[in-house]
Formats: sequence, structure tokens, C-alpha cells
Amino acid sequence: MRQLRGQERVITANRQTSWAFADAYVAEDDTLHWARDRARDAGVPSVSPGTGAALRLLAGAADAKAVAEIGTGTGVSGIYLLHGMRPDGVLTTVDLEPERQTFARQAFRSAGFAGNRARFIPGRALDVLPRLADGGYDLVFCDGDRLESLDYLAESLRLLRPGGLVCFEGVFADGRTVDSAAQPAEVLRLRELLRTVRESTELVSSLLPVGDGLLCAVRKG
Repeated sequence: MRQLRGQERVITANRQTSWAFADAYVAEDDTLHWARDRARDAGVPSVSPGTGAALRLLAGAADAKAVAEIGTGTGVSGIYLLHGMRPDGVLTTVDLEPERQTFARQAFRSAGFAGNRARFIPGRALDVLPRLADGGYDLVFCDGDRLESLDYLAESLRLLRPGGLVCFEGVFADGRTVDSAAQPAEVLRLRELLRTVRESTELVSSLLPVGDGLLCAVRKG
């Protein structure tokens, strides 16, 4: 990513250790471990503890009542989001695989959340998101198809209230985003997403070095 390359710093062993410590700092309970086990069994990646804690913090800071999630998985990220949201908040979570949502529903129940705290919608995100209310969400978390990330951004800007947050998981792509070697289309799309968010006059953004990279932005009022 040419615009960023001049600003790169050497990643020392101490910094890698610090990042690992940041993830290990987060204590996870049996329910989260169960959801992670289901994700591993299904071959589905789940957010790191550090990423989950950041999402929980952001949901709490936004006093989020309505959150939309692209990529339910087995419920790991959803548990963190629900813990950060208001007690009367509702998580709307979208996933192409209903079986994963079944696991997530079990995990949410085990974590102590009432059934009305989450709305599960099976289907392709770009088919579902246009049906959601304009300006009706405090936070949108995107953990879906990287090739569709720019479309998720456009939908998020429509869904978010002024002052609302959009977050994208996995923008480091295991280090490939800043690797000068030839990269697949999904990495090129992530680079385009990073440029678009950074240059947008509608957003105030930050790239958080947790997990595999969490890109966050606030929609200006």
C-alpha cells in the first residue's frame, strides 16, 4: 500500500510481545470458549479476544442500542458487542449460513442474554442490508466477504446515525495488506477500503492494531 509504506516501522519482538499481551489481557469465560470451539470445528475464523474487547468498548462508548453485524459466525463477536451495548439494545446479525446462527443463538442464551436481544437474519449481507432502516444504527460491524467491503461501507454510511461507528475486521490480512508482493483481489480491495475511509470527509477514522487489524470510523454529524 504505497501511501502507507513510508510510514511503516520495523515490527520488533517487543512490539509483537506487547500485541500478544494485549490479547491475553482479556479474560474469556466458558461460553466464549464454547463458541470459539464451534467456530474451529466449522472452520470459521472468530475475532481475537483483543478485537472482541475493543468492540465491547466501542459499543459501550457509543451507548449503542442498535447494532448491525455482518458475519454472525458462531457468536464470539456478538457476545462482546452485546456485553458493551445498553441492556435494552438489540443486535441484528446477518450470516449466509443458518447453522452458524444456531450456534450463536445457543451461545447468546448461555451468556445470559434474553432471546429478544438479538435478531438473526440468514442471507447474503448485500441482499439483507438494504432492508434495514436508514440512520437506525449506532454501530455496524463488518466481518464478511472482503471483496464486498466497499459495498459494506456504503451501506453502513446509510445505516448509521450521525456519530455512529463502523468497524471492519481483518484489514491486515495476515500482513498481506502492506506486503509489496503481488496480492489477491481481496487484499487489493482492503487497500482500497483503507484509502477510501482515510480520505473520506464523512468519517473520522483510526486503524487499531488488535487481532488481524480493526479499522474503525465515526460518521460525522
